[in-house]
Amino acid sequence: MSLYLSMSLFALAASISPGPVNLLGLAHGVQYGFRASLRHVTGATMGFTLLLLLIGLGLHEVLARWPVVTVAIKWAGAAFLLYMAWKLFRADGALGDKRAGQAPSYWQGALMQWLNPKAWLAAVAGMGAFAGSDSLLVWQFSALYWVICYLSLACWAYAGAALGQYLHSAARIRLLNRLLAVLLLLSTVLLF
Repeated sequence: MSLYLSMSLFALAASISPGPVNLLGLAHGVQYGFRASLRHVTGATMGFTLLLLLIGLGLHEVLARWPVVTVAIKWAGAAFLLYMAWKLFRADGALGDKRAGQAPSYWQGALMQWLNPKAWLAAVAGMGAFAGSDSLLVWQFSALYWVICYLSLACWAYAGAALGQYLHSAARIRLLNRLLAVLLLLSTVLLF
């Protein structure tokens, strides 16, 4: 039982702590509301869980054999996160349905996790610490992580939606978006 508690605490700490995906979840919650943000939350959770599962099933061995792939993922991830920060910085601050065509997407959330250095670090560290080569533990840890990751990301989106109720003008939303874009930029830089 203590193994599952340890797994849960690790998953919670890694999922709820500020990072690029969480910051975008917050921004999406502010701008599009909680319900629309759940597409991002679901995609990010599924993307991370797939990454975690593949790491546990042996992808880490491929990465160890070809370290250039790890370097390429790291730089592609940084470029994508910087692109997302730029998009957030330039967002006009329109609320809700006014920009429904640009609402957060499932695929964007999933891709963010695969290009997020924090996600790779959490997946490798978590599988190394808790599952090793035990395939049953790999599946159990992935299932447990899915639930905790989903709830954690949903908390960020919900917090954004709650905050959005107090930001009634496009100018305030733009200011918040720019602040979050700077934080996303800093979180990307700090991952290196």
